[in-house]
Amino acid sequence: MNVNTLGKQTLKLLGKQKAVIAIAVMLILMLFSGSNFYTQLNIFNIFRGASPELIIAFGVTLAVICKGCDLSVGSVMCLSGIIAIMMVNSGMNMYLAIFLSILSGTVVGFVNGFLIVHQKTEAFIITLGMGMLVKGVALLLTNGNPIPAKSLDFMMVSNGMTFGLPNIMVFMLIILAFTYWLLRYTSFGRNCYALGGDYDVAEHSGINVIATKWIAFIITGTYAAIAGVLLASRLNTGSAIYGDLTPLMVNCAVVIGGTSFAGGVGGAVRSFIGIMVMQLLRNSMNVFMIDRYIQTMVLGFVIVSIIAMDCYAIKRKKEDV
Repeated sequence: MNVNTLGKQTLKLLGKQKAVIAIAVMLILMLFSGSNFYTQLNIFNIFRGASPELIIAFGVTLAVICKGCDLSVGSVMCLSGIIAIMMVNSGMNMYLAIFLSILSGTVVGFVNGFLIVHQKTEAFIITLGMGMLVKGVALLLTNGNPIPAKSLDFMMVSNGMTFGLPNIMVFMLIILAFTYWLLRYTSFGRNCYALGGDYDVAEHSGINVIATKWIAFIITGTYAAIAGVLLASRLNTGSAIYGDLTPLMVNCAVVIGGTSFAGGVGGAVRSFIGIMVMQLLRNSMNVFMIDRYIQTMVLGFVIVSIIAMDCYAIKRKKEDV
């Protein structure tokens, strides 16, 4: 192998691992920041803060692989946390309350999937409208005011420790492992990649594309509800103001990790990397005490740049074919 060939392969590999390189650069910069970035407390705080978005991202990954998207996840997260706290505060058994609140997300995902798959409507529009509807329900239930939890047991669902790790992080890792297994080792996962790659070919190959894509949206809604319960437990509060930017941040972070909006490409680990890029970027800017308005500009620039590069890559792929 000559030097030119090796150089081209190296550049190609680096091009596919942009998110990993971004994480490495930020971690190296933090070595010279003179801050407490590498303390156990800060590392745990990073993962505590990122865990709800990570759980949502694992679900959104399924929708994006199936050549869709879900912009209702932030509102579902918000509503499920509110429902859980209201039920626990009313005296209902905590586990039953958590189950019913998660079920609310499953129902939203079911309706999203029905409208998108059976009625052949655009996922972007349907999930955006559903997000507004669910947010309205959350505002109506709370009258726009935060609802504190009265149960210490509920608070410990996320804030307790298991094997030396925060519970919310343990739940996130379990869902990561399950999603990885689902996509890599099951026929459902293979079908997701197939219909995302080419819907018509997958359909004519005997794959039940309707059921597969529908289930993907059901799982996405369920994951968003789980994240909402864990976030409400972590903050010990349910509020209708949570999750306004979550759909944008999560869908973009999934693309940053390497799951393309073109469908058929991606995975749970890639989405994990994408979310961590956004989380580390925010944490790094806080460490360097960068103005909040500038932080918003930087995040916006990163999102626009990544989406533009993804669209360009899709265009080049079509031209090559």
